[in-house]
Amino acid sequence: MSTLRQKWITAPLLKWIKKVLPPISDTERAAMEAGEVWWDAELLSGKPDWEQLLEMGPPTLTDAEQAYIDGPVEELCKMIDDWQISYEDHDISPEIWEFLKKNRFFGIIIPEEYGGLGFSPTAHAQIVTKISTRSTSVGVTVMVPNSLGPGELLMAHGTDEQKQHYLPRLADGRDIPCFGLTSPEAGSDAASMVDRGVVCYGEYKGEKTLGMRVNWHKRYITLGPVATVLGLAFKLYDPEHILGDEEALGITVALVPTDTEGVTIGQRHLPAMQAFMNGPNWGKDVFIPMDWIIGGQENIGHGWHMLMSALAAGRGISLPSLSTGGAQLAARTTGAYAHIREQFGISIGKFEGVQRRLAEIAGIAYVLDSAHKTTTRALDQGRKPAVVSAIMKAHATNGLRQSINDAMDIHAGKAIIDGPSNYLGNVYRAVPVAITVEGANILTRSLMIFGQGAIRCHPYLLQEMEAATNPDSEAGVKELDALLPKHLLFQLKTLGRAMFHGWTGGLFASSPKGVGDAAKYYRQMNRYSAVLTLVTEISLMSLGGELKRKEMISARLGDVLSELYLMSCTLKRFHDDGSPKQDRPLLEFAMRSGFHNIEVSLLEVFHNFPVRFIGHLMHFLTMPWGHSIRAASDRQARACANLIMAPSETRDRLTQGVFLGNPGDGVDVVEQAFLKSHETAAIREKMKKAGIRSLSVEAVEEARSKGVISDEESTQIKQTAEAVDKAIQVDHFESLGEQTATD
Repeated sequence: MSTLRQKWITAPLLKWIKKVLPPISDTERAAMEAGEVWWDAELLSGKPDWEQLLEMGPPTLTDAEQAYIDGPVEELCKMIDDWQISYEDHDISPEIWEFLKKNRFFGIIIPEEYGGLGFSPTAHAQIVTKISTRSTSVGVTVMVPNSLGPGELLMAHGTDEQKQHYLPRLADGRDIPCFGLTSPEAGSDAASMVDRGVVCYGEYKGEKTLGMRVNWHKRYITLGPVATVLGLAFKLYDPEHILGDEEALGITVALVPTDTEGVTIGQRHLPAMQAFMNGPNWGKDVFIPMDWIIGGQENIGHGWHMLMSALAAGRGISLPSLSTGGAQLAARTTGAYAHIREQFGISIGKFEGVQRRLAEIAGIAYVLDSAHKTTTRALDQGRKPAVVSAIMKAHATNGLRQSINDAMDIHAGKAIIDGPSNYLGNVYRAVPVAITVEGANILTRSLMIFGQGAIRCHPYLLQEMEAATNPDSEAGVKELDALLPKHLLFQLKTLGRAMFHGWTGGLFASSPKGVGDAAKYYRQMNRYSAVLTLVTEISLMSLGGELKRKEMISARLGDVLSELYLMSCTLKRFHDDGSPKQDRPLLEFAMRSGFHNIEVSLLEVFHNFPVRFIGHLMHFLTMPWGHSIRAASDRQARACANLIMAPSETRDRLTQGVFLGNPGDGVDVVEQAFLKSHETAAIREKMKKAGIRSLSVEAVEEARSKGVISDEESTQIKQTAEAVDKAIQVDHFESLGEQTATD
């Protein structure tokens, strides 16, 4: 029976699969093989195991990590003058550079045995987050050596000799690293790289040595102008067949001291008014010995896989940390400013249009911080979730963009006038940089998240693709024949689950124990997990390789997967925090917004599906009633807005990573005015009841003389008025570069 089935069913099906399944390039295969699947696979299973996620527990810090954040990190933040860095010097001061080296900020992830700090991903993330709330330029300077770069690559792939030489020097700042991947011809498309090395013999230290003659032009290289060691990616060729029969050996990664003959380095780019070091470099006929390849000669051609492995973890920490810090800063300062700033005699935070924006800001900060913590917790446990890291990079930076845009709108003139007291301007200008680097968001969203996620997370698809590409067709038929019954059963279960939950609105979906009133959200998460899984199955079966080119469809399905991940993390965070009642408005707003986004994305998939009948069929099977969950209500928005306009444990929890500033700094000035305003709220209310609404000196004197307030209260309210007046002022200058005072 099995032989007949293989001959008449499986073999023809294998031929069909070869035609319809999307082809996988070598670079795509390397990207898919790098890292691992994790919670993303559960979400694409149609029935996520919530116990697996909730039992991870919250992220934690060791005593040494907490002491470092409370000590050197706090001290560093106090040293930073971001205005001077960004507008006057266009560089970090020598004192800060020395402080970074002395306190091993460049060795956060390097093990203690090599002189580094050996901190966890959670500690690494919290350090970058806090610094970024003070200065994006310093945050990037600390972030890059601890993310994709020589340090991480050496630890994972370097030889013992390379580790012993370089890691101590990187940890204490004797060597400053950068990594050269992007070139003018190849940004996101590494396969188009033209930087080229040729295997040859050359002279090194007076001896004939086997190596490579390399030529390159790299750009957009962070820390490039000041780097002493360059991690270099290039394509290696062996035209004389010195190493073997193959001529094209593939992308290779080497470490090159920047003082090597033929290396040109030192010029700068100026990225979006940011002051972190970034620039191009060139190599002309540079001879590189074979033992400069990371991991030695045996790693020739493995460079792309090495880079993707590193990126699978690093992309989930670096830019999400910066984005989370920026979103927290926006929530803390915008809530405070909206409370103290008055127009038409009332706080602008009481205008409903402003309240909706405040709610969005608070919701984004809550979701990003939740996802940030959950992702770093997974990394703490040794996971390298590649698709999740891509989700985090794209959606954290995009969330920062929305958050900071809304914050700028609410601050209005306060945020659009540059000067030392403007605490949002540089974060705003950093957003396009964050959106663009480590995988441009447009490509990450439209090609990577779903394109890789659907294949990697599927329990059978990748194996079926491998069977289809097996050069031994008979073996391929046998492999596929073993998979088909399992896949068919999976499809039937997914169809039944998605239809049942879709037609019943998820009312009968399961939820984990001990989650209280949040159970309704878990049920809806299970519902949409099943729907996404079914839609993925149908899309792959009906479009095959064409789905890869339908980037708008792929992007929307990726958005659904991303929302499910972000919402999972939000539920986990609420659970980890002990389900505090006062945080519930944040949870409600985030979940309602997320479900609304999921339904919009799915309906757009159905309405734009290339095969119209199948689009209508998916709509009928999974969402027969159309929109079934409304977006967050006005009541919920007001509740979220109020949470960041009043002192509370929730506000402090939400913005825990924010450096609150030195006395007199912009953030500190707004924070102090905010606190004084709340401290004198009762006094102000007495004045309003007496018909005195202004805080002018004359109005306060009138209230005192009429006995509405006491002398002590008069003093307090005057101090509040002065603090508020100082907080709403902006900087002005005699002439360009000559600051005199604030308005």
